[in-house]
Amino acid sequence: MEAPRSPQRRPVRTKARTNFELYAWLFMRVSGILLVFLVLGHLFIMNILDGGVQRIGFGFVAGRWASPFWRTWDLLMLVLAELHGTNGLRTVINDYAERPQTRFWLKMLLYVSAFLVISLGSLVIFTFDPNIS
Repeated sequence: MEAPRSPQRRPVRTKARTNFELYAWLFMRVSGILLVFLVLGHLFIMNILDGGVQRIGFGFVAGRWASPFWRTWDLLMLVLAELHGTNGLRTVINDYAERPQTRFWLKMLLYVSAFLVISLGSLVIFTFDPNIS
């Protein structure tokens, strides 16, 4: 009988090993920290510095989005929040969906919905026209 840790007993890997879960875990931490600053900054500026939510309307958004800084801020908030939530739901699906087919279709539904939200949100941010009559 061979020793348990002898080179002959090591399992042979048949497929390449990836670090996707490590990168997903790291993304959740980094995006979470960034989102705290982006969202709390957004709430502080909108609700305290700019006079509260009663001022928010089409004209307010048009004036704010005249600056590339605010469009970038809102786009970054949209993309990070959507990807952060999608990654979290992907983890929940992996943990609780028992059948592989169910897991596959739930994740496809999740990815399609995330793509649609990011696409439509980005379309609004990039094509917003303050001169609409």
